[in-house]
Amino acid sequence: ADVRMMLDHRAEFSLRESIEDDMGGTRDEWVLQFVEWVGVKYLRGTEAVMQARLASRNPMIVTVRNNTRARQITSEWRIVLRSRSGVTFVAEVREDPRPSEGDAYLEFLAET
Repeated sequence: ADVRMMLDHRAEFSLRESIEDDMGGTRDEWVLQFVEWVGVKYLRGTEAVMQARLASRNPMIVTVRNNTRARQITSEWRIVLRSRSGVTFVAEVREDPRPSEGDAYLEFLAET
């Protein structure tokens, strides 16, 4: 399968940052870092996946083109995913990305 055809979700990658508020205090907020097209492949079948589903979590492998921005992603990040059909959901990045398809892409585990 041609991986490029699978990049069918628009992903907003965000990182939690401490923002100063009007009162001189700080609050944590998700701050958008960049937007990329990604592929999403839902995991199914293993015992761990079934346990996650019972807890209303959906584990998935997210694939993104390997570039300078994507190499910044860590397990501290989250993504807001929007499919081409308009379905939107939030997923937490669960691991640092690893190379796939040679070095053309990075993939990582995420979970809604």
